Amino acid sequence: MTDRDVFGLLVVDKPVGPTSHDIVDQVRAKGGVRKVGHSGTLDPAASGVLVLCLGRATRLSEYLTASDKSYEALIRFGLETDTYDADGKTVSQSGRSPSRAEVEAALAAYRGTFDQIPPAYSAVKRGGTKAYELARAGQSPELAPRQVTVSTLALVDYQPPDLRLSIRCSSGTYIRSLAYDLGRDVGTGAHLAGLRRTAVGAFDLGMAVSPDELEAALAHGGLNKLVRSPAEALAGWPVVQLDGERLAKVRHGQKLPAESAEGMAMGLDASGQLVALLEAAADGTAWLPKKVLLP
Repeated sequence: MTDRDVFGLLVVDKPVGPTSHDIVDQVRAKGGVRKVGHSGTLDPAASGVLVLCLGRATRLSEYLTASDKSYEALIRFGLETDTYDADGKTVSQSGRSPSRAEVEAALAAYRGTFDQIPPAYSAVKRGGTKAYELARAGQSPELAPRQVTVSTLALVDYQPPDLRLSIRCSSGTYIRSLAYDLGRDVGTGAHLAGLRRTAVGAFDLGMAVSPDELEAALAHGGLNKLVRSPAEALAGWPVVQLDGERLAKVRHGQKLPAESAEGMAMGLDASGQLVALLEAAADGTAWLPKKVLLP
């Protein structure tokens, strides 16, 4: 298989253990697809939805990465680590857990839009160097807070010291930082003991293939049967139908006159295949090809 043979998305249920890049490398090596991107890194200790962009669909990665994400998180009170998760070294241990009332009161601060400081052990860059590289070298990188939005934060279960949360948040939100900050707020310390990503944008676990299904497909040349339409990555975008002369114009990078164009849209051919991403002209009178995916 080559990049010309595949154009679409592969939704994988990543298991605990491998990195996101391990899954990408697996599809590259065994599937024969040179270009493979993904929807945002999952730590090795985390599992769940990982959306891979295959072939020309790698040009959609930026839109998937920017999508909201959903998680099931397990936060354990009473112990802090340097990485804010279970893989790090213990830096403090209180052995105490807050009451349910204290937890519910503290969670209120993490609903809506707020500033969050990323963990020192993260890929955020400081002075051109990744923060985790500085942290591993014994430095304490000072990272600037970033604005994040948590649209859903529901307490699913609390059996001290373990708190289970259901979370829907904006891209760039660190659940590890949320666990750390929550532990500080209630005065007991806490770390992220488990994480499962349940959705990336419109893609959820019900659409994901298991590791065994992926391995079997790669071993028997059945990868294409698992690939989803690239248009699904842009669910909710306006659609501009392309046929005949309009299709030819877009493929040649020419603008399409429109009565009212605004924002971004998908350009689909008669079969429903995603041909191009279109951007409205400043005066709203035309669609301009921003990315032509099928020349």
